[in-house]
Amino acid sequence: MKVEEKAGARTEAAAADGGRSAEAMLEIIVQGRGGQGAQTAGQLLARAFFASGRQVQAFASYGGARRGTPVSSFLRVADRPIRLRCDIERAGAILCFDASLLAPPLLSRADARTLVVVNSARPPSAFAAELPGHRVVPVDALAIARSQGMGRIVNSALIGAFARVLGSPALPVLQQLLLAQSPTKPEENAAACALGWEAAGARLQDVKA
Repeated sequence: MKVEEKAGARTEAAAADGGRSAEAMLEIIVQGRGGQGAQTAGQLLARAFFASGRQVQAFASYGGARRGTPVSSFLRVADRPIRLRCDIERAGAILCFDASLLAPPLLSRADARTLVVVNSARPPSAFAAELPGHRVVPVDALAIARSQGMGRIVNSALIGAFARVLGSPALPVLQQLLLAQSPTKPEENAAACALGWEAAGARLQDVKA
C-alpha cells in the first residue's frame, strides 16, 4: 500500500499547475517547541523521502527566537514534481513532539483521516477519549531516548515511529542517514530510531482505523 493511502492523504488540485492535473501527495506537519529538534526531524524526514526516490518540498516557521516557543516544519511528498507554494491547511499526517501542542491551533489542520504521532507515555485510549475524531498514536520517545543515553533528544525515536505509522521511509534509509549525519552518538540515534519504529508498530493495533 502506498504511503498516501496509509496516511489518508489527499488528492490536492494542483492549483499552481493551472488545474491541468491533480497530484496525490502527502502533506506533513512536524510540530514541536524550540530546542526539541522538530526542525531537525523535518529535515531528516525530507532527506529520507528524497533518498527513497520521492519528490519533497520542505519549509518551516518559527514562533520566536527562544526555547520553548512552538516551531513547525512542513513537508509535501509526492511522486511528481510539487508545484504548490502555499501553507498546509489540512495535513495527512502530523508528528508532534509535545502532547500539550495537540490543541486547536494544530488540530484545526487535522481531520479524521489525519494520522498523528505524538511523544507521550499515555495510552492510545487516553487520546481517543480526549480527542475524539482524531487518530493519535502515542510513542514514549523520551523513554526510548533515555534508554540509549540520549537524555531528552527524542527526534530519532520519533521519526522512526512516524515512518512506521506512514509505512515510509524505510527504516534502513533513516538509519543510514542518522549514522552518516548525526553530529554525536550516531549509533545511539540509529538504535533509537529502530526502537521508535518498533514501539509505533505495537501501538498501531490499539488505534482505531
